[in-house]
Amino acid sequence: MACVRQASRSSRWRLLRSRFEDEGWIVGIQHRGCWYSRLAGKDEVADLSEFPPERIRNFSIIAHIDHGKSTLADRLLELTGTIKKGHGQPQYLDKLQVERERGITVKAQTATMFYKNVLKSNSAEAGVISPKYDYLLNLIDTPGHVDFSYEVSRSLAACQGALLVVDAAQGVQAQTVANFYLAFESNLTILPVINKIDQPTADPERVKAQLKSLFDLNPDDVLLTSAKTGQGLEHVLPAVIERIPSPSGKRDSPLRMLLLDSYYDEYKGVICHVAVVDGCLHKGDKITSSATGQVYEIFDVGIMHPELTPTGVLFTGQVGYVVSGMRSTKEARVGDTLHHAKSSVEPLRGFKPAKHMVFSGLYPADGSDFDALNAAIEKLTCNDASVSVAKETSTALGIGFRCGFLGLLHMDVFHQRLEQEYGAHVISTVPTVPYIFEYSDGSKINVQNPAALSSSPGKRIVACWEPSVIATVIIPSEYVGAVITLCSERRGEQLEYSFIDSQRVLMKYRLPLREIVVDFYDQLKSITSGYASFDYEDSEYQKSDLVKLDILLNGQPVDAMATIVHNLKAQRLGRELVEKLKKVIDRQMFEITIQAAIGSKVVARETLSAMRKNVLAKCYGGDITRKKKLLEKQKEGKKRMKRVGSVDIPQEAFHELMKVS
Repeated sequence: MACVRQASRSSRWRLLRSRFEDEGWIVGIQHRGCWYSRLAGKDEVADLSEFPPERIRNFSIIAHIDHGKSTLADRLLELTGTIKKGHGQPQYLDKLQVERERGITVKAQTATMFYKNVLKSNSAEAGVISPKYDYLLNLIDTPGHVDFSYEVSRSLAACQGALLVVDAAQGVQAQTVANFYLAFESNLTILPVINKIDQPTADPERVKAQLKSLFDLNPDDVLLTSAKTGQGLEHVLPAVIERIPSPSGKRDSPLRMLLLDSYYDEYKGVICHVAVVDGCLHKGDKITSSATGQVYEIFDVGIMHPELTPTGVLFTGQVGYVVSGMRSTKEARVGDTLHHAKSSVEPLRGFKPAKHMVFSGLYPADGSDFDALNAAIEKLTCNDASVSVAKETSTALGIGFRCGFLGLLHMDVFHQRLEQEYGAHVISTVPTVPYIFEYSDGSKINVQNPAALSSSPGKRIVACWEPSVIATVIIPSEYVGAVITLCSERRGEQLEYSFIDSQRVLMKYRLPLREIVVDFYDQLKSITSGYASFDYEDSEYQKSDLVKLDILLNGQPVDAMATIVHNLKAQRLGRELVEKLKKVIDRQMFEITIQAAIGSKVVARETLSAMRKNVLAKCYGGDITRKKKLLEKQKEGKKRMKRVGSVDIPQEAFHELMKVS
């Protein structure tokens, strides 16, 4: 296996250099002050030209969150010798710090494996030299949370099949259903795998019945495995080779590559993950983007084995990476078709643009850090193409960005990556969803930021629409009543109610998106003791009675705290907001009035009393008129401060607002 080591050019490294060379390391490739070395030996990468499309299999692993996708990927990498057993890093393909801390997969990761069919080798005719490897397998590990379904859809575009992993104890969950139909609509071959059969509560036969009932999958085709103990894993890769079709491209056709993903590297610039659909690509070739028309020269090309491993060439059906000198994050458009310069090809079918469900404002905690935050967001959006970014200005927080996300967890992960990977300190506003408002003159406006919504006497609002979703909830039957009550409180409309088996129920509801983006999932988990699974898909906009709820401090509206709510919930929500703010805003030398208002009507109010300085401390007895004079002077000063003073709003205030449904 080819691997890379990097060390700083220090005295200690120079002393160890000779030792590395004795062990077989090639030392001395210098790049920007760092020394790189590569181990050469019996585990070198096979010649990619030996693998025509019929000896290639591209597949992904899809499942509900925490059903064992990443652990199964680890075992497959170990079986093929791509990584060593006992490498000491579980979930090897989860490379982000946020993934390891949260125990979830955020970014889809690709790994190329070389597989030797032992049975075929043993039965080969005497005197016939069999190739070193029989098959080239490209594995893509995908996220399981509903917020990252866009990552899953992009991963499936590079595959011809998918392993549908189901927990043997938990059975089919909501995201299992969503991922199955995502793969089914992509015309992929689906291999059902029941994982964690070593658990005491495992019931594979019950799960097989669920797969048959929900997806009409043949129980005889189901693979039983335990990624933790290794039980049954020897049957997975042979099943992949036997059942999943090979890529359908042609080597002698002009080059066409699909741009699957990209991320930013400090030294190499933008590194693009591509799938070669037709033709072949060599280092030094010049390619053109169908979307932008720009021409690039290929400086490096290779595969993920499992790290970046240069090969100098990629052939039809193979998945790898290219470094072409892209420096701007806007150049690497996910779903773009790349082809040889000065040649004309039919562009490949790309991806649907990501549909942003949640919008939030991001502002630097210190106004002078705007340029640093701008650079950090620009680099991070290259790594996460599903985020939209637009600059905006707030009177309370200054210059910042309005960002669109696929969901609340997606937004939370983006914030955490900004802080961990780039050291950015940001203030985030209350998340909102996109609304449509119609004015009396017939014009319509799409509102992503509540502060942008205004109503004037000559242009009043006559109608409004909010986005809705079709939510799928799978729960044990004893929690049905509590879940129905929760969905009714969130203005839900029941669409479907059915039993998966004797113990579990599947329910579908149409819910306003605004009602589920903040705390719906937490509430659902709480009332079902953690047994509920939840997934949703976009639906149409629904007409609704919406109002803009403003937060005023001393009569001045704070645009960053404005929100759009249903009219029936406005007063209760306003009361909760002002009570929360009273607890988190620090007292000032002057009185602070906190109000929630709908237009000119105040629906809730709290008063934060002023801090009182003891101006009479220096008066030891004496005339009472002197004390009155000092108190009057203090009173006038407080009035003046209240008139011209500004209230400092801490970041905790925005966090508390996010907790209010």
